[in-house]
Amino acid sequence: NSSSVKEFILLGLSENQGVQKIYFAVFLLFYMLTVAGNLLIVLTVTSSQNLNSPMYFFLCHLSFVDVCYSSVTAPKMISGFLVENNTISFAGCIGQLFGLHFFGCTEIFILTVMAYDRYVAICRPLHYPTLMSRRLCGRMVGGSWVGGFLHSILQALPTALLPFCGPNRVAHYFCDVHPLLGLACADTRATGLAVVVNSGMISLSCFLILIVSYVVILVSLRGQTPAGWHKALSTCGSHITVVILFFGPCTFVYIRPSSDLSEDRNVAVFYTLVAPMLNPLIYTLRNREVKGAMRKLFRR
Repeated sequence: NSSSVKEFILLGLSENQGVQKIYFAVFLLFYMLTVAGNLLIVLTVTSSQNLNSPMYFFLCHLSFVDVCYSSVTAPKMISGFLVENNTISFAGCIGQLFGLHFFGCTEIFILTVMAYDRYVAICRPLHYPTLMSRRLCGRMVGGSWVGGFLHSILQALPTALLPFCGPNRVAHYFCDVHPLLGLACADTRATGLAVVVNSGMISLSCFLILIVSYVVILVSLRGQTPAGWHKALSTCGSHITVVILFFGPCTFVYIRPSSDLSEDRNVAVFYTLVAPMLNPLIYTLRNREVKGAMRKLFRR
């Protein structure tokens, strides 16, 4: 690696000292809620005999991914609010970039798998047990992890091989491809295009798959009774909410060329911290079975 830069300075969300202290308190609370809420779901699902359907198997993995995903960026960002210069080593920076894309992409794939699960449950209820076998569910989750890994290698490797010789101030609160491309002492147009194609296309195509799956579900409900509609929409409603919260900002950041990074920073807070924090709330508040299992867990 011809890089002479040994470390980067993360500029964070704000230069204002007073604002930083407020951010510290707010984001520390967010992060603690994210970890506690998601681990509670993992514990609830793994310890309950009733929550053994594929939906909860996927939810358990989603919650685990959320803990890992927010842990890649949040602790560094939160501690950065308390120091003058929030520095990160070159290896740490590339590691953060890798982790962010690994867990983020795995989450995208798991959300897509969950949509397929809902589609089969609602549109082909009689075939559901055979179509969504334990083996297939395991393979789908395994495929999500492998897909996330391959995607992040394709993001981290080209970025790590770029020469960095000049400014080392990253205009973001974590190391991502766009902010780093701006600091490389080489022509990064090809790498930049590859990033948009890779990240942008994954988030956009999965988002479209999700939208189509929900349209199909809604069309298939035409002849249903109001009770059937209500049941289907209550199971899908929480998933749609999570999808919009996560994919909206994600697609916005990666689908367009990187010009204005200050917007990206604010939008990124949504998919790195807010969405992972809200997931457990969204899934538990709308779900009687999970609430019941949690009560049992607390009694124990």
